[in-house]
Amino acid sequence: MRLNITLLPGDGIGPEVIEQAVRVIEAVAEIGGHDFSFRKHLIGGVAINETGTPLPRTTLDAALASDAVLLGAVGSPEFDSLAPNMRPEAGLLSIRQALGGYANLRPVKCYEPIANCSPLRAEIIAGTDVLFVRELLGGIYFGEPRGRSNEGDSPSAYNTMRYSVAEIERVARIAFDEALKRRRKVTSVDKANVLETSQLWRETVTRVALDYPTVTLEHLYVDACAMHLITNPLRFDVVLTENLFGDILSDEAAVIAGSLGMLASASIGGAVDLYEPVHGSAPDIAGRGLANPLGAISSAAMLLRHTAKLEQEADDIEEAISAVLYAGHRTQDLKDEATSHSSSTSGMGALVVESLTEIADRRHSYHAV
Repeated sequence: MRLNITLLPGDGIGPEVIEQAVRVIEAVAEIGGHDFSFRKHLIGGVAINETGTPLPRTTLDAALASDAVLLGAVGSPEFDSLAPNMRPEAGLLSIRQALGGYANLRPVKCYEPIANCSPLRAEIIAGTDVLFVRELLGGIYFGEPRGRSNEGDSPSAYNTMRYSVAEIERVARIAFDEALKRRRKVTSVDKANVLETSQLWRETVTRVALDYPTVTLEHLYVDACAMHLITNPLRFDVVLTENLFGDILSDEAAVIAGSLGMLASASIGGAVDLYEPVHGSAPDIAGRGLANPLGAISSAAMLLRHTAKLEQEADDIEEAISAVLYAGHRTQDLKDEATSHSSSTSGMGALVVESLTEIADRRHSYHAV
């Protein structure tokens, strides 16, 4: 397998976690004889400082010419005074739109050894394995018209939530296709009792479901879904929803995983797939070796699964992560002084590589016999 990967380390802890994700991908390449090449480019605050823009043209061109993009994080308080279209986050939104990935996949899993890191009771979250499929390029984040008005006595602002049947159908098919690989259930989340866009969403998803007779479909209002995620997360398999609701719900579900540092994501469906952890830039701990790289490493596993079609290698990375956690190793965000061993960002990456190598060696030994 040959793969050309564009790296966008970005701001804050982004470079630290991406370094460990690359370390794991390189281990996969060495074990399997694959040819993976990497090119680093600027995005976000570091790009503003060096080029004056959060998404330089050279970065976008490199991303569009690659097989996949692996991104760390963007954002820093020092840029909060800039106009919205010049802030680091504008670069992220722009590259998502340019690459065309309309379906954002966010897996949320409860790893048994870190269940006590969640504020929820272990008996509630044990065994939880949810995949959020969030529509990424439509809805209120991109709808027009939008803006602010200073007319009259009281200034106002406005945004437009807009969806077409085509936008809803394409992301719904992603969700149903993923459900076929899992436990064959889709929960479609909307607010159809209030919003016309949600009424169209529900109608369209219901029609798409007819093409997937072996997948169970349920509809759930977003407020009810938010409650059930906390009180009964085991009821969910694949959660399908629009942009704003998906943004909020998938972050809420981080409490199940125990930390935002555990969460990966993939933006697929466009010209080039984009992979990134969801934890943000965390500038307060940047450069201190405290960041959890497992979300970035899990994002690398998703890259191998969805872009490279290396299912076994992706499974091996996820198994290695589990093994490291079962062995009691933790970064600061997961630390339990009574039972765990403290690991730095690079230390956790090294442990995953070591475990990954052991898993591959066992498989080779088994096949040799």
